[in-house]
Amino acid sequence: CDLLSATGRKFLRGPRGSGFLYARQGKLEQLVPPFIDLHSAKWIGREVYEIRPDARRFENWENNYAAKIGLGVAVDYALALGMEPIWERLSSLAAHLRESLSNIPGVTVHDLGRVKGGIVTFAVEGHAAVAIKEQLQAQQINTSTTTVFSTRLDMEARQLPDLVRASLHYFNTEEEIGRFCEVLNGLM
Repeated sequence: CDLLSATGRKFLRGPRGSGFLYARQGKLEQLVPPFIDLHSAKWIGREVYEIRPDARRFENWENNYAAKIGLGVAVDYALALGMEPIWERLSSLAAHLRESLSNIPGVTVHDLGRVKGGIVTFAVEGHAAVAIKEQLQAQQINTSTTTVFSTRLDMEARQLPDLVRASLHYFNTEEEIGRFCEVLNGLM
């Protein structure tokens, strides 16, 4: 792996604004931070600075220690549960939701890839994604929407409409998926 970045708030369930950045040592020196301060670079002359040689070149002097601690706790929790059991449960639930959605007339699942994660995106023929989201919310079912403003390249290339986005995790249940699909089917 040359580069890896990950948010802490999604599948690790850590604090918003936290995350990881990994760069293989051979690649690190080739990367220029988008901005620097006195933590990420040394000011060695009036108009001259030297970027740190290590990963801290991407850090700022001011940072959120509470988020760092929260991210550490989230990582410890995930490791205690086990990454493999988390993945097996999550991928099984997501596959179940995709299959269930594909059996509802007028619903099209738009997820790609040989290996699919826990985020399931779909469209409902004749219904705006935001309207579906609001109707599900009224039934205490949380979803979000994906629009061209957040995923322009993919949505334009595949000519996708706005999509409803269901984000599962290992703590969800098959019963919740059944209720989700039952409520969605009732909206048609």
